[in-house]
Amino acid sequence: MLTGSNGFLGNYLINNLPANIIKTLNRSASDYEVDLSINIPCFTEKFDTVIHNAGKAHIIPKSKEEIAAFYNVNVFGTHNLLKGLSNSLPKRFVFISSVSVYGLNDGYNINENCPLLAEDPYGKSKIDAEFVVKKWCDENNVTCTILRLPLIVGANPPGNLGAMMHGIKKGYYFNIAGGNAKKSMVLASDIAKFILKAAEVGGTYNLTDGIHPTFNELSNSISRNLDKSFVPNMPLFLANVLAKIGDILDNAFPINSNKLKKITSTLTFDDTKARIAFGWKPTSVLESFNLHEDA
Repeated sequence: MLTGSNGFLGNYLINNLPANIIKTLNRSASDYEVDLSINIPCFTEKFDTVIHNAGKAHIIPKSKEEIAAFYNVNVFGTHNLLKGLSNSLPKRFVFISSVSVYGLNDGYNINENCPLLAEDPYGKSKIDAEFVVKKWCDENNVTCTILRLPLIVGANPPGNLGAMMHGIKKGYYFNIAGGNAKKSMVLASDIAKFILKAAEVGGTYNLTDGIHPTFNELSNSISRNLDKSFVPNMPLFLANVLAKIGDILDNAFPINSNKLKKITSTLTFDDTKARIAFGWKPTSVLESFNLHEDA
């Protein structure tokens, strides 16, 4: 069974998993239509493998309600799913987590032994959900797999990558200070190809493409896909001035000092553990990324 099949990564998973054995759970348009944040699902069948991909995506919350939603969806929703499965236990449970659990804005080759230091609502909700899943799997003798994912790349992505693509397409995206900061990324299609192998083994894994492209490399790859000219560069001193303005205007401005630090800081993760455990062999985002591909 797959939760969150209607989302960005969910579309890749549903289209790459065996269609004859997959059941879906979403708030609508699925085999089981359940809002996990408020309801416990009632399942009429037993599943060998459950992939829990549903959750509230990473955004910067603007209200107490948005902060609470991270817990309600990502933690309490996971509780409710596990309660629904307790009378008919699966053999394997896969939880889609995030490298946000590490709570870092910069660093090189961070592995799974790194402390979970997230303080933001999203990162903390993923830490809590991981704990809930591990405890339940241990108590019920279910093979537990947790996948900590960085930026997920594919056609029509949401979030910051989608905003970058839109900005390049419209001609108003700039790299900052040469765009030389490296970031870990992974193709959604690779996650879909390897997820059942990971489910069989169990464990907690970072997944990346192993290349960790720079913003400059990624933006120019997107530009070529869109048949656009080169991506312009903004000097760091000018970006700093604009970030100070953004600090004053808050959410009314596209950049602030916090965002600028993230954009100009390298943050990469080590996926050696996955390569050894279940033969994770990803493809390069820069070589394989196609804006026009189907999920």
